[in-house]
Amino acid sequence: MNRKRALSVLFCLVSFLASTLAQDKLYTNTFPLGQVKLLEGPFKHACDLNVQILLQYDVDRLLAPFLKEAGLQPKGESFPNWEGLDGHVGGHYLSALAIHYAATGNVDCKKRMEYMISELKRCQQKHADGYVGGVPDGMKVWNEIKKGNVGIVWKYWVPWYNLHKIYAGLRDAWIYGGNEEARMMFLELCDWGMTIIAPLNDEQMEQMLANEFGGMDEVYADAYQMTGDMKYLNTAKRFSHKWLLDSMAAQVDNLDNKHANTQVPKVVGYQRIAELGHDKKYEVATEYFWNTVVYNRSLSLGGNSRREHFAAADDCKSYVEDREGPESCNTNNMLKLTEGLFRMHPEARYADFYERAMYNHILSTQHPEHGGYVYFTSARPAHYRVYSAPNSAMWCCVGTGMENHGKYGEFIYTHAHDSLFVNLFVASELNWKEKGITLIQETRFPDEESSRLTIRVKKPTKFKLLVRHPWWADGNDMKVLCKGKDYASGSSPSSYIVIERTWKNGDVVDITTPMKVHIEALPNVSEYISIMRGPILLGARMGTDHLDGLIADDGRWAHIAHGPLVSAFDTPFIIGSREEIQSKLDNMKPVAGKAFCYTVPGLFTEKYKDLVLEPFFRIHDSRYIMYWLAMTHEKYAEFQKAEQEKEQLKLLLDKRTVDAVATAEQQPEVDHLMKYENSTTGTFEGETWRDARNGGYFQYNMMTGDESDLSLMVRYWGDETRNRTFDILIDDELLVTENLVGKWKRKELVNVEYPIPATMINGKKSVTVTFRSKPGNIAGGVFYIRLLKKE
Repeated sequence: MNRKRALSVLFCLVSFLASTLAQDKLYTNTFPLGQVKLLEGPFKHACDLNVQILLQYDVDRLLAPFLKEAGLQPKGESFPNWEGLDGHVGGHYLSALAIHYAATGNVDCKKRMEYMISELKRCQQKHADGYVGGVPDGMKVWNEIKKGNVGIVWKYWVPWYNLHKIYAGLRDAWIYGGNEEARMMFLELCDWGMTIIAPLNDEQMEQMLANEFGGMDEVYADAYQMTGDMKYLNTAKRFSHKWLLDSMAAQVDNLDNKHANTQVPKVVGYQRIAELGHDKKYEVATEYFWNTVVYNRSLSLGGNSRREHFAAADDCKSYVEDREGPESCNTNNMLKLTEGLFRMHPEARYADFYERAMYNHILSTQHPEHGGYVYFTSARPAHYRVYSAPNSAMWCCVGTGMENHGKYGEFIYTHAHDSLFVNLFVASELNWKEKGITLIQETRFPDEESSRLTIRVKKPTKFKLLVRHPWWADGNDMKVLCKGKDYASGSSPSSYIVIERTWKNGDVVDITTPMKVHIEALPNVSEYISIMRGPILLGARMGTDHLDGLIADDGRWAHIAHGPLVSAFDTPFIIGSREEIQSKLDNMKPVAGKAFCYTVPGLFTEKYKDLVLEPFFRIHDSRYIMYWLAMTHEKYAEFQKAEQEKEQLKLLLDKRTVDAVATAEQQPEVDHLMKYENSTTGTFEGETWRDARNGGYFQYNMMTGDESDLSLMVRYWGDETRNRTFDILIDDELLVTENLVGKWKRKELVNVEYPIPATMINGKKSVTVTFRSKPGNIAGGVFYIRLLKKE
């Protein structure tokens, strides 16, 4: 055989192995999505609907940022929403096409995936150095980083985070879509990225990684597993933000007020490095982070964060006060992290969390009719959620939402050697081709408390079947019956029940999982409770008044449900001790003709006596409750006396607010086009602040709402020291010169309202608000900024 022909044969062999083994080559215990067929049920509906939604997107508009950055003529206009993050959704979309092609075999998804790869290949070839990306003016930022100017990342909208999405898209086109071209492009992009950071020392890397960078450590660890080349694993470690890694490895929780979805993808990378590099420090850090987030910082639906940030323990009440509850992206990445930890240590507690988050959060973030995606899931009683529409909202949670609903088959079953794990109770059919085994799971869970597994084999086959005993099923109630034997006898919750036998064609396993109702308190806030039945969070509909912006447009903040807040005293509350409440819940009554819907006699006041509890994931186009104020009569009277006036003042302030910026919080500052020089940030009294020093400044673009009678409200600490004289400007025109020193002498935060002359705002859709320090002085700290209309 001549050399040319030998190389050709070798390439074909490698390509065949790559395309046939790609998914389980990276995720060694995972069945390829094509081997897990979803059967009728909510997850199949969500996946099928999502394919329809994906095919409505204009792929040329998603590709436009990449072509523009490569100097090629775009075939469509870039999307206007979140335009400073151009390209990020394009990467997610490529992942989603590959995932849904693998899950459903839809040929249109495959064709679009291949078209995207061909167009991205043109871009990569035009760059001629391996780069392909949609970061606006991207080559400037990458060249500056290469020169050592790592601070440039703060002048852009999270450029590494943006670029990570196309890294992941190319990788996923290979592992899910079997596309070898995408694999080669991915590795070329990896090699390019290494040249950008090669000149940087450890200190410069650490400074750069303080800016959100997605899962760059994860994709380089994946490149190492794909090639066996240590340079990629070493690069993954270079992308490991030591500020977080070291604290998590030392088992120190430093997450208070930190941007949540900046941290979770970092730890997904830590897990991959631990898994592939057998590095104990990374493993300890990953496990500690997961435990901290899951057990201390997550709500009952499995999501975490409010206003995109982790709350401090003494600020967890803000979960039920804020509009902006858990973010969908966070849970997407927590599920990825959970799968990774399960690969290393197949323990039932990981599957327990996965089930909770998948049913209650991820499934709930897709509208079951028009397929729109949800960004924030508010936990505030009687608030609501808004949904995206195709070719309109280009939020991060649209990107992960595109992917979410194709991956439902990924963790129902896993395998290890001759062991088959049944992790989730989801109607599905597994075809374990390598073993010649088919397993059919018939279930209407959670509407029914049972599942039936039927085994199909061509010849008697010996293997272990491990069925999860979930945390919510009492040991005495759980049953796993096969050939007359109850294998669940003596089993404990949050474990696996093992059936090891030689299986014959048609063998059946009947699983019974009786559910009980229980209460879970809001983290660190015992007076707010949620109601769970088994793993399912129960909520209640609270009407459809003022669902403003229910279907989002291209507005910059359209992902936030801006409709009016409802007072906590105008929502249902529960009176009684925990024992009394639990006793009433134990006697809840099914609603005739409505699966998994219940009334609870005597639980609510007369006004709400007919309130129906139902799975939260089925509540859409409505205000809702997932957390309930619950206390004894005496405690409620005290609470009402202490809080009712404060609540009314908060609602009045919210009603007056035209626009607001939570200073030093990442997303609000990006949304308001922040610019700054000589500015620092921090946290004090549980709130974040920003200042500017020695002639420095910071500024935000704020919307006026077409109002002409506005004031600027600024939140300060009431007992500042040192030199703190500064100017506040509206569109570079002086509004006021402020001096905070000795002004109040109060050990508390104070709000100051500055009237804005009409001449500064008349006819303007937005204004730039600037805080500029005097030489030798500090402007601020500023804790919060609002534009207010007249009372």
